[in-house]
Amino acid sequence: MDIRQRLSLNLRRYRHDAGWSQEEFAERAGIHRTYVSDLERGARNPTITIIERLAKALSVNAGALLD
Repeated sequence: MDIRQRLSLNLRRYRHDAGWSQEEFAERAGIHRTYVSDLERGARNPTITIIERLAKALSVNAGALLD
């Protein structure tokens, strides 16, 4: 499994655990909903800055999104 696949699975899992829609997650992270969708499908390569924003919104360490 490549790093994009790990990121997409972890994002989806943490978002579901939080009970958030993609729209709510995107709002909390300060990014567009379609970008969240693309990330969860493994269609985008986010910058480290975006990974940090996603992690902060989910209250996890950025490394947890890539494990």
